[in-house]
Amino acid sequence: MARYSTSSRRPELRIEVIPEEAWAARVVDEWLNRLDTADGLRMVLPTGSTPRPIYDELAARQPDLSSSELFILDEFLGLPPRHPARCDTMIERDLIVRLDRPPAVFAFDPEAADLDAEAIRYGELVAAEHIDLTMLGLGLNGHLALNEPGSMAQDGARVVDLHPATMTSMDSDPMPEQGITLGLAEILDSEEVWLLVSGPGKASVLARAVEGPIGPEVPASFLRDHPNAIVFADEPAAADLAG
Repeated sequence: MARYSTSSRRPELRIEVIPEEAWAARVVDEWLNRLDTADGLRMVLPTGSTPRPIYDELAARQPDLSSSELFILDEFLGLPPRHPARCDTMIERDLIVRLDRPPAVFAFDPEAADLDAEAIRYGELVAAEHIDLTMLGLGLNGHLALNEPGSMAQDGARVVDLHPATMTSMDSDPMPEQGITLGLAEILDSEEVWLLVSGPGKASVLARAVEGPIGPEVPASFLRDHPNAIVFADEPAAADLAG
């Protein structure tokens, strides 16, 4: 396991490169360390294929999350309730039902009559108290949550149009064209942010995020301005890093 700092760029951004077979367990070890030092955590968590091995590992260990709160990062619009590609369905299937002592779960309402108002409501709910930990996947185009290229650090929770690359990466029928997401503003306001990156397909975009220019072309690059951000990358995902 190799750990190093990107001190020549942003000293606060830590990158931990982990053997592929140990990646999920290492992330869960660190997660449980955070839980051991608090009565409960207010957490923003992602869905999809990247965190699934981590949720598998967490479920195998069965921690007590009953004092914690979980806020789902984003949601796709236009999918019926219980659709397998919906984020609320995925978090329920991949994590919540597998825990004996699950956290309280909060989510966007994608059926709300006024989706712009719903985005504001949920953003305010998340911001009402301190978020201890936000975990994120990394999109192939550099997005965080559904903050697609062009998103700015000050953008809050909102309805967004999905980038074609995001839709291409999905396995969904029907295919959503819009989503509702926490913004970079809420993400960057978290006490601690973890970027979870696995697989060779993410190597190029991870290198752009941590070694290229900071800006809206690669929204994940804004994490380099966060005072307590960590990248947990497996070795294939870290293959293009210069460090």
